[in-house]
Amino acid sequence: MRILIIGGGILGTAHADAAVRRGHDVLHLEREPEARGATVRNFGLVWVSGRTRGELDATLRSRALWEDLGGRVPDIGFRANGSLTLLRTDAEVAVAEEAVARDDAERRGFALLDADEARRINPALRGKFVAALHCSTDATVESRVALPAIRQHLATSGRYRFLSSTEARDVIRTPHGTVRVRDDRGTVHESDLVLVCPGATLSGLARDLAGDLPLRRVRLQMMQTAPLDEPLTTSIADGDSLRYYPGFAGEARDHLTATESQAPTAALHKMQMLCVQRLHGGLTIGDTHAYDEPFDFDVDEEPYDHLISVTEELLGRRLPQVVRRWAGVYSQCLDPAALVHRAKVDEDVWVVAGPGGRGMTLGPYLGEETAEILEL
Repeated sequence: MRILIIGGGILGTAHADAAVRRGHDVLHLEREPEARGATVRNFGLVWVSGRTRGELDATLRSRALWEDLGGRVPDIGFRANGSLTLLRTDAEVAVAEEAVARDDAERRGFALLDADEARRINPALRGKFVAALHCSTDATVESRVALPAIRQHLATSGRYRFLSSTEARDVIRTPHGTVRVRDDRGTVHESDLVLVCPGATLSGLARDLAGDLPLRRVRLQMMQTAPLDEPLTTSIADGDSLRYYPGFAGEARDHLTATESQAPTAALHKMQMLCVQRLHGGLTIGDTHAYDEPFDFDVDEEPYDHLISVTEELLGRRLPQVVRRWAGVYSQCLDPAALVHRAKVDEDVWVVAGPGGRGMTLGPYLGEETAEILEL
């Protein structure tokens, strides 16, 4: 089957991988020279720990697919480094205790550690915390290099072609049962199936095909430091992440939010601290959440000051110089029970969008699930 995929982010690329592995021919269009959206502006975290019970099977399957992909494409930098959520108050420890006591804790790889045990796993943690929630199933990939590496691997199959700087303008069904896509250079591409993966670009072609999608957009701020002079052997998170991730919902979290306020800057910007070390040694640190559009075009400095302060307190040392700051936008389903919005908008034309902040985590699973739904 000839499959044309519009959108070069993680969803488009994961769908291309799933299709090529099933023996199909894929033409992949991306309007920019490279994907520039949320896929390359995130942590590269394959994050099992905070997912809800209903998401767990999908998340663990996606993590297995990432590990398989890492074996096929070593340049994506897959590593099963796990994570430590560092806890500084009794109320945060109680949330972790509740998570460890649940019947799915073993599948997640949860263990509650005291501070010394956490430091044995990650010796770079010489700062202030009283305990840590260890999640051994969490993993990491290199978000800025993963997609080009996957595409290069797919091209070796002889059944994959990537057209960058090529914007799809029209999608038209033909009388003989195929689909024609006209790009911004006037070239017409004929295929048997079109998958539109627009990321956070919900106007243009996506709106022409599907109208107003049941999605909202979320803006975040992040930063990158120069290389740290020692390894950070796990990803790390602060206790504010317990407030953000839905997998930690329960009585203990309700007590935490009712009795302990976030720092004013963290509360204002709906913040958590996540930190992962890149293969080049630098630290990616974030993030904030903004939901009300129109989003500002600039970034606020106070959240960065807060993130630096929290990270330095947990590491017990000064951070290397911050060398990059950026903002990004991703799309998220309005239906909290849906992993992604997947809709058939015409015969052999589908739109897939809106995994929220789970795009990197769930991308391979969502590509596989689409292939199964469409019986590819």
